[in-house]
Amino acid sequence: MSSDGIPPNDQLIDTLTGIVGADAVITDAEERRFYSTDVYSEGAHCAAVIRPKDAQTLAKAVSASTRAGYAVIGRGGGMTYTGGYTPLRADTIMVDVGTLNRIIEINKEDMYITVEAGVTWAQIYDALKPLGLRLPFFGTFSGIKATVGGGLSNGALFMGTARYGQAADCVLGLQVVLADGTIVNTGQAGFRNGKPFYRTYGPDLTGMFTHDGGAFGIKTQASFRLIEWPEAQDYASFVFPTVDATILALADIARSGAAEEAYVFDPASTKKGLAGNNLKQDINTLVKVIGGQGGLLKGLKEGAKLVTAGRDFIDGDVYSIHVVCAGRSDAAVAADIAEIRARAARQGGAEIPNSIPKAIRANPFLPLNGVLGPKGDRWAALNAKVPHSVAPAFIKAAEALLDSYKEQMDAKGVFMTRLNIALGSHSYSYEPVFHWFDEWLPVHKRTAEPSHLQKLGPEPKADPEARALVNKIRAEMATLMGDWGASSNQIGKTYPYLQNLEPGAARLIKAFKAETDRDGQLNPGVLGFS
Repeated sequence: MSSDGIPPNDQLIDTLTGIVGADAVITDAEERRFYSTDVYSEGAHCAAVIRPKDAQTLAKAVSASTRAGYAVIGRGGGMTYTGGYTPLRADTIMVDVGTLNRIIEINKEDMYITVEAGVTWAQIYDALKPLGLRLPFFGTFSGIKATVGGGLSNGALFMGTARYGQAADCVLGLQVVLADGTIVNTGQAGFRNGKPFYRTYGPDLTGMFTHDGGAFGIKTQASFRLIEWPEAQDYASFVFPTVDATILALADIARSGAAEEAYVFDPASTKKGLAGNNLKQDINTLVKVIGGQGGLLKGLKEGAKLVTAGRDFIDGDVYSIHVVCAGRSDAAVAADIAEIRARAARQGGAEIPNSIPKAIRANPFLPLNGVLGPKGDRWAALNAKVPHSVAPAFIKAAEALLDSYKEQMDAKGVFMTRLNIALGSHSYSYEPVFHWFDEWLPVHKRTAEPSHLQKLGPEPKADPEARALVNKIRAEMATLMGDWGASSNQIGKTYPYLQNLEPGAARLIKAFKAETDRDGQLNPGVLGFS
């Protein structure tokens, strides 16, 4: 046994080196620790990291690792906070899919794109925009680093979500490596002479590999449907007198289908967002607002509005809703905005400058300095999606749970922000975010820009008591979400997924796991598999 607790297996390392190459096998202790931590927690340090160049090489490496008795975990951009890829065992081989980063095909005629799993959402956005094309859902806040494979494994949502749903709602097919090294193509590409233009000819095998946290296979390719770039877009923001009014308004706006994005910031989230930018980012955003309005005159007008509003356009501790509308013409978008204004007014919404959604859309993939809070605090979110009719009562129950810990949270310096999102016309997403001051993990130090870390000042001291309190409340909140029948993103090793399934569904999921990963070696612990 080595000093860091890793079972020696020089033979496996030699085998992997022979398969992927010496430069694609990482055994350095510091690097292994980095790959074994996410934004929230640190797992057992893996035995090695491999960085394969193609699916065939990966398949051989996975087969060799599982035959040697090792667990295998795929890791994308590393932006999860639910233990989605953190190892439970030291005898684990981590797969950095970031080296699978090619855009394989952009088919303008048939309106699909095929990419490798390590391609980022920002990479796709930049490749499609000059062609007048876009993904329907086109990325997350972390899209400059978050990968397609990770997003499809964990439930990526945000950009375009109010109209088009999540990443999994837009994917047409996947290529996946199973535990024994078998390569599987799903969707129409899984048929003889098939092309990846269609998803559901027969049973939806693609769906079995989405939101699985890598429990059933490691994704190596994905194909998505495309849409033409909208000719027009506009924005609106509203403040509301109460949180209840805000919840009802967001649900009503979502049902209309008029917005591509619709989301709620609580007072703390608004202040955090306005405090997080710097002058360089402000200028960059202004330039993109001016250039992204479909004409110089309109762009200059919108840029002037952004400058005039500044950062002090929201007074008091209010809840705010922000929407983005996009469509084929200014008239169509104006009609959507008018409908949203009417629905916001039903709940007493007052319109304010639309700087927040305008700035986010103009510059959707900023550097990930937000991996830490504006004061150097760490954070970790939870997520619950419920029907619109259930949202008010569920959120009240969730907030009551948080209130029961208020004294302890105040004593340990733990505080909350919240983000609520419209997911299609049918689903309300509630996302409480825990913040506290604690030592930074390797992911924080490598993700944020060095200049930003310097601006934050000294790294906070380790605070295991605050960390333990956050762990405790998060676990109770995840249980509460399950008790309400909520769905969650980034299931990872945090939510009691398998335990909450009805017996018949659980039996089928276990059978599928046994078929794709007979000995349970793909990401042990994810989805509740032991």
